[in-house]
Amino acid sequence: MSWSGVCFTVGSALFGHFLGGGHDAHVDGGHVDGSGGHAEAGLESNDMPGVSAFSPTVIACFITAFGGLGVIFHEIPATNSAWLSAPLALAGAYLIAYCVLSLMRKLFRSTQSSSESKVAAVIGAVGHVITPIPENGVGEIAYVQRGARYSAPAREEKGAPVPNGQAVKITRIVGTQFYVAAV
Repeated sequence: MSWSGVCFTVGSALFGHFLGGGHDAHVDGGHVDGSGGHAEAGLESNDMPGVSAFSPTVIACFITAFGGLGVIFHEIPATNSAWLSAPLALAGAYLIAYCVLSLMRKLFRSTQSSSESKVAAVIGAVGHVITPIPENGVGEIAYVQRGARYSAPAREEKGAPVPNGQAVKITRIVGTQFYVAAV
């Protein structure tokens, strides 16, 4: 068993948890009338979940590049000295690790796109009741955003009943529940 492998695994787990883990963002948006809504999203400081400079893939690329370039530069007569081959290998390893990190971020950014609705953007949108909303109860609405149809549980803003098929305006969102007012 290789101690370097064990150290790399433990180090990756620690650095990945403390330096590369996701953080939650929470935004409260109050309205003039004192009511409020909120939106939550899990993200990292670089806006990409799971892509960090301390990811095991980037670290392994750096270590591999440093060792490989160190051997190559040591075999070239002009850079045979450790005072030349080590800094050149270090610079090359940083460059290769940076390229791998950039490639991974670009790849994940393009594959993370989604047709899912941005919840905060639907406030003010018009939808239709698809399950009647009883007095002081919960029904269901359907709305269209960016060409996709979504449905969500909904309550009438003042607790009034709303019949099936009625057009409603989304006034706020609390958790997963939409508050609406008849149009």
